[in-house]
Amino acid sequence: MITLRLTTAINLIAMTVLAATVIACSEPHSQTTPQTTTDTQANIQAEPQPITIKSIYWSDGDSGRLNGSLKFRLNDIDAPETGGVGAAVGGAKCEAERAKGYESKAWAVNFTKDKPLKITNTHGQDRYERLIIDLSSNEQDVGQSGIQAGHYQSWPHDGKKSLAPRPIWCP
Repeated sequence: MITLRLTTAINLIAMTVLAATVIACSEPHSQTTPQTTTDTQANIQAEPQPITIKSIYWSDGDSGRLNGSLKFRLNDIDAPETGGVGAAVGGAKCEAERAKGYESKAWAVNFTKDKPLKITNTHGQDRYERLIIDLSSNEQDVGQSGIQAGHYQSWPHDGKKSLAPRPIWCP
């Protein structure tokens, strides 16, 4: 139990340091690389260095991976599920939701493709240890743009706790 808590705490600290570094980036596609040092304490106390968001992979309409390894979920946003109807985790409630889920994912891919991406804020981790973020693409908020386009719905949270029922995607 103590080992699990320690591992979770270490992961949270590492994600927070990485997120602070990403947020500090004023030009997300610059070629600046982080400064390296063998002194871990100096790394934590030093000014965050900009990093480049080189790639984004969308698992579904509201979550994915940045640079191949940083798992994320959009803050206070819900997109329809793409998993099979009745799946234990990530499953759609009906085929209409699943179809909307694929449309939502395609929209997210197109909205962020070949555009400058920037994490504008972080909100800790969710229960799946994904970093909760506000993300901009070409200076436009991805979540709000997705709501306006009809692919997302607002789903407010306070940390890991939802403040409203999950949006309904089935007729």
